[in-house]
Amino acid sequence: VATNATDIARELADIDVAFEQWEAAQPVRPGDQPEAIMAAYKADIDRLVEANGFRSVDVVSIAPDHPDRADMRRKFLEEHFQKEDEVRFFVAGAGQFTLHIDGKIYDILCEQGDLIGVPDGTRHWFDMSESPSFVAIRLFTNKDGWVANFTGDDIATRFPRMAPAIRNRQENARGRCY
Repeated sequence: VATNATDIARELADIDVAFEQWEAAQPVRPGDQPEAIMAAYKADIDRLVEANGFRSVDVVSIAPDHPDRADMRRKFLEEHFQKEDEVRFFVAGAGQFTLHIDGKIYDILCEQGDLIGVPDGTRHWFDMSESPSFVAIRLFTNKDGWVANFTGDDIATRFPRMAPAIRNRQENARGRCY
């Protein structure tokens, strides 16, 4: 179990998963326009776009009252992979990525300020909890955005789900990466 960003980044680097922490150049909060959110993280976004050839960047915001939250959650909870890196930066809130690599499971709770880069072809699933609350910047090399290839494996059903309303690291007794 790793609970600080340095240990998490080191552990994930061993399996080629990127983990960084970013700080905004100016204050942002949920509800801000996507352009303002991206402007606050422009230097980091530009660095990743240049280094990785990303062709599309957007902001997604999911609140606990989103009308499609249950269907969205169900779709992301199925094990899948992409044919491009899946890169997410959490501006606010939290989400849980679970990676299935070489017969091992890595569970990463991403919170405000965390970026995760899951390599293309990596089997994984994502949980935003029953009460989702996050704002994330997404970076894509595919101009069509998020395109999942579902594995049909039910492995994700055998692991714990994200607890609702995790607001900060102190409330998360389970740790962040295991």
